[in-house]
Amino acid sequence: MSDRTGEYISALFAPEDSLLVSLREEADRTGLPPIAVSADEGRLLQVLLTSIGARRVLEVGTLGGYSAIWMARALPDDGELLSIEIEQKHAEFARRYVERAGLSSKVEVRVGRALDVLPSLDGERFDAVFIDADKEPMPTYLDWALRLLRPGGLVIADNTLWGGKVFDDAENDEKTRAVREFNRKMATDPRVLSILVPTHDGVAIGVVRT
Repeated sequence: MSDRTGEYISALFAPEDSLLVSLREEADRTGLPPIAVSADEGRLLQVLLTSIGARRVLEVGTLGGYSAIWMARALPDDGELLSIEIEQKHAEFARRYVERAGLSSKVEVRVGRALDVLPSLDGERFDAVFIDADKEPMPTYLDWALRLLRPGGLVIADNTLWGGKVFDDAENDEKTRAVREFNRKMATDPRVLSILVPTHDGVAIGVVRT
């Protein structure tokens, strides 16, 4: 998608409020990796969560809390979003903005390595899982998502085109191989009906079959 297309969609459908603008600008100033979702992806997440009446959401990869705030705003008053972040400083940044957004009662940022935290959630049920973290474990993140999601729940993953590397045979590094394997599993696992939407860097979306 061209920059102009993204700008048009964001301006019309997903204008940022002052808090989200402040979050993004402070994240840039303080050196957080510039890898948060775009505003229109934030709105896409809201549309998806609202469409299934999501109340309980799991996010793998908090960063500065930008996507967590978009998603939490789409949840009902009794909704819950659990976000896993490996970096303590990122988690503290996110918590500060979640509090400023008035969402502390809905959002918990749990610090730890996702592959260590996810087993502690075994037996719980979520309406949606959003994967936006390190790429090498993505196939394993998918396995956990399908284990933790209710029937009819959504698994959503960002960066699934990986800058076009997934369809370039010359690219064969570990991260690219992992994203390719994630996409293959999403496309072929009989437990999930899925599609990869070519917006920005690709968003994979799957519905757990009932």
